[in-house]
Amino acid sequence: ELLAVVDDEGRTVGAIERGVVRVLGLATEAVHLVGVDPRGATWVQKRAATKSTDPGLWDTTMGGQVAAGERVGTTLMRETMEEAGIEIAALSDLVHASPIVIRRPVREGYMVERIEVFRGVVPDGIEPVNRDGEVERFERLDDRALIDRLAAGEFTLEATLILGAELERRGVVADRP
Repeated sequence: ELLAVVDDEGRTVGAIERGVVRVLGLATEAVHLVGVDPRGATWVQKRAATKSTDPGLWDTTMGGQVAAGERVGTTLMRETMEEAGIEIAALSDLVHASPIVIRRPVREGYMVERIEVFRGVVPDGIEPVNRDGEVERFERLDDRALIDRLAAGEFTLEATLILGAELERRGVVADRP
């Protein structure tokens, strides 16, 4: 699979095989979805133990890399269906939030990733179900449980930053020293 290689503004500058991106430390683009239920609880996923990066850690509702030649919106639709079994059209109040850029060492080399963040409401009656084998399970966490698990280091760095920003946006304050 070819991934888009991007600059700091998210402009595609080339394409390269997925397996060498992090070995070479090239910048890629990804999308993440923060899915909340109508009462504000957040859907999170536990990454499969077979994932090469951050196996077994918790993550946002969905996260996936943008393939070469693919638009961010297309990746959002494809990955949300593959990872969570949810049609984008089923979400309400879908918003494109501020992107983040991650630069960190990983087992395979060095990750440089521009992440386009989206948030939306998963309606009652719809629960995420993995379809591609990359997710062990989903859980719905209220704000207190989410804060506790973020503080315990159970989430990927990316998810910690994204979910922390989401809690801050909603005015949720941790009562920790």
